Amino acid sequence: MRAVLMAGGSGTRLRPLTCDLPKPMVPILNRPIAEHIVNLLKRHGITEIIATLHYLPDVMRDYFQDGTNFGVQMTYAVEEDQPLGTAGCVKNVADLLDETFVVISGDSMTDIDLSAAIRFHKEHQSKATLVLAVVPNPLEFGVVITDGKQRIRRFLEKPSSSEIFSDTVNTGIYILEPEVLDFLPAHQEVDFSTDLFPMLLDRGLPMYGYVANGYWCDVGNLDAYREAQYAALQQRVRLDPNYEERSPGLWIGQNTFIDATAQIETPVLIGSNCRIGPRAQIDAGTVIGDNVTVGADADLKRPIVWNGVTVGDEAHLRACVAARGARIDRRAHVLEGAIVGSLSVVGEEALINPDVRVWPSKRIEPGAIVNMNLIWGQAAHRNLFGQRGVSGLANVDITPEFAVRLGAAFGSTLRPGSQVIVSRDQRNISRMVSRSLISGLMSVGVHIQNLEATAIPLSRSLAPSRHVAGGIHVRVHPERSDHILIEFFDHKGINLSKAREKKIEGAYFKEDFRRALVQEIGNIMYVDQAADIYCTSFERMLKVDAIRHSNSKVVIDYAYAVSGAVLPQLLAKFGCDAVVLNASLNQTAPTAADREALLSQLGHVVEALKANFGVQVSGNGEQLILVDESGSSIRGEVLTALMVHMMLMQNPRSTVAVPVNASSAIEQIARRHGGEVVRTKVNPTALMEASHSNPSVVLGGSGDMGFIFPQLHPGFDAMFCIAKLIELLALQEHPTNGGQMRTLGQIRADLPRVCHKTLTVRCPWTVKGSLMRHLVETHASDRLELIDGVKIFNPQHDSWILILPDAGEPLVHLYADSGDRGWVDETLREYRAIVQDFVEQELGMEESVASLATL
Repeated sequence: MRAVLMAGGSGTRLRPLTCDLPKPMVPILNRPIAEHIVNLLKRHGITEIIATLHYLPDVMRDYFQDGTNFGVQMTYAVEEDQPLGTAGCVKNVADLLDETFVVISGDSMTDIDLSAAIRFHKEHQSKATLVLAVVPNPLEFGVVITDGKQRIRRFLEKPSSSEIFSDTVNTGIYILEPEVLDFLPAHQEVDFSTDLFPMLLDRGLPMYGYVANGYWCDVGNLDAYREAQYAALQQRVRLDPNYEERSPGLWIGQNTFIDATAQIETPVLIGSNCRIGPRAQIDAGTVIGDNVTVGADADLKRPIVWNGVTVGDEAHLRACVAARGARIDRRAHVLEGAIVGSLSVVGEEALINPDVRVWPSKRIEPGAIVNMNLIWGQAAHRNLFGQRGVSGLANVDITPEFAVRLGAAFGSTLRPGSQVIVSRDQRNISRMVSRSLISGLMSVGVHIQNLEATAIPLSRSLAPSRHVAGGIHVRVHPERSDHILIEFFDHKGINLSKAREKKIEGAYFKEDFRRALVQEIGNIMYVDQAADIYCTSFERMLKVDAIRHSNSKVVIDYAYAVSGAVLPQLLAKFGCDAVVLNASLNQTAPTAADREALLSQLGHVVEALKANFGVQVSGNGEQLILVDESGSSIRGEVLTALMVHMMLMQNPRSTVAVPVNASSAIEQIARRHGGEVVRTKVNPTALMEASHSNPSVVLGGSGDMGFIFPQLHPGFDAMFCIAKLIELLALQEHPTNGGQMRTLGQIRADLPRVCHKTLTVRCPWTVKGSLMRHLVETHASDRLELIDGVKIFNPQHDSWILILPDAGEPLVHLYADSGDRGWVDETLREYRAIVQDFVEQELGMEESVASLATL
């Protein structure tokens, strides 16, 4: 016996799930509805299946192919020009139907006993048997009434409430004799319910209704889709989950890792190749597809998550649907009944309200609140470059394919035959990404000087001497261990200007890549002497004799993140006792909590060994935190002030460059030593440019970003900073200083006392510009400084507050600085209220405009 599987529906009521997928291919328990129907037919001995297709026919054809992998024989009939209706598409394949056959809809979930229905058909010598189901609310279905012998007497397609005369409805499953198709015209649109069956009824042909037991659900809308998923998960319908049932009600696919701290309430289905993070909460009723990543502390309450979805840390999903390849970023909320279309991105801390539908390939900005369907418009191209290069989720945003295109885009902005330095940290993910970048660069005729696993200060220091057009460094993001950071620098080792970043973005988004001829493909040279070149420059910039005579003891904690090969060797050469902790490499980057625990451990070691100081190095050799002789940490603004103080003490009347949000203690220190202060934007590139362009600058940077010693190279360098600090302390042993070497704790005690506090307020991207304009317009111009954000001075208290929009998040940072702690606390409260009130007002206006636009 053959079956005709009607699979041509576009599923408009299932939008946006069916925008790029025919309705029969929508998944239930991670398998297309049509596959469950094929399995049902096979269970009842029907293995010859003719699928009628119209909407996106290749999707189903490519999935099932000839049916061999599913134990059946599949044949396809495509309605090329126009849909022929439920009966017309079957008439179209009439010459393949020479005996009793089954017609079954490809968009219903059922486990009805087809064998019993076929026996009933044959026993009653019926020409057409309709399989019926009893439903509580028949308004959405074709209602059928039969006599005592189950012969059909009357039916009505989708009646009104006043026309309901039965609760038995048409399931879209028919057993037919081939001669009934003779009543239908060829190549015309005709339906079973409205054309063929009324005609057979009028002619008195034997038509019967078989009232079936078992489960049946017409997956005609989103509510029904969710109901079918939950019914399948609760085993109210007989389906093959195709996964191992590890414990009652818990199905898990192959190669799936679930953290031991994750909490799962059954029934739950989790597909293959999934990763469920620490402390994730997965409630009963949740269905998770294949290749899904669920982040730490994510909370999933009955969502339906399709294949390839990424759920970020602390994200909340509530009885929603996330379609193929969607991404729900950290702390985002998707509420009941909402749909996130395939390949869409919900930004960090965004909120998708109940029943909102987001069409495929849309991008919800971080912090946005979505109250209405997002249908029109293309996915917005986000800027590739953030504040410090290109960053994104490792192997999700930053994939090998992405990196190849990015490398080609960068290379296309350079001259053919140019040389580029490429380096990375030691992690496997960075190796993978750097190799992909190299492939892209070579494809456009750029040659590579490969430093392989090298700390970024070494890469920057080599750039001027290697005659390169620029460089790339790949590393795990120093602040987010699940992200990759790709940094680009020019021939001097300075981060690229915004203008050059825009050129790369233009080439990337337009795919305007130069293609080199075979003989012009770039080559790779491996640079072996990188560490030697760096060490020579390093040594030349220090007063080595002072270091050698200091007999300093330093404890260096690499926090399992940075190679400890270069600095300990140099310090040993200078006669210092360098005790190294945690220099081995973990492929998993330490979290912020891990680093804090290691910092506490470092303090205890410094005390126990009576070391001069300790230092924790991070950021692939760029950032550091100091620990004084008593084990107390020195970081942030205190570290900035300490380094400025010590450098200006050795180099009086010199200049330091610090970001605009640094404490006013810097100016006080500079006045002590006759120095000057240059304030820059709060980003690494601005600090590098300011440090490099002004020959009087002896130090640039901050405790948060790291420190630049422009005489060495224009980048941040924690390793040189450590050696320089030993030198500065050692020079204080000179007889002119009374022969006494001061400790870091003593030096810190001499720093100016300034209260410097910060807090963060949420501010959507669309409001940032108007907020800054509002602040400028409501304050006197002589009290403002607009280097970066809006800094407002209060001359009476020698104080200021800075309102600084975050470059990568929907946030605004407030920095208050004064010698008066009370003024700082009061001013932060005042401006937090100003920002919050302004944001609420602007969002209210946007909602009003949106409401008017829909009228």
